[in-house]
Amino acid sequence: MKLELINGQFSGEEIFEIVSKMINVKIKFHEQKISTSDAEEDIKLREKKIKSLQDKLQEIRLFLKDKSQIYLDGQLNFGI
Repeated sequence: MKLELINGQFSGEEIFEIVSKMINVKIKFHEQKISTSDAEEDIKLREKKIKSLQDKLQEIRLFLKDKSQIYLDGQLNFGI
C-alpha cells in the first residue's frame, strides 16, 4: 500500500518548511519514547537517532539555501 504525501514543485523555503515539520514530528516521537523508557540502550539509540535527524535537517537547510524551484516527491510505502 502506498500513500502519496507530497508531489510537486516548491521553493526551497517551502520544502524546508514541510520537511522540517516532518522531521520535528519524528524527533518528538523519539523524545516521547525516551520519556517513557527505562532501558538505557533504548534511550541511547533514540538519542542517536534524534541527533542524526537534527544533523540531516541542517544538511537539508544548506542544500536548499537559495534554491528557487525544486521538485519534491514523497510517499510512504507500507509492506509486510
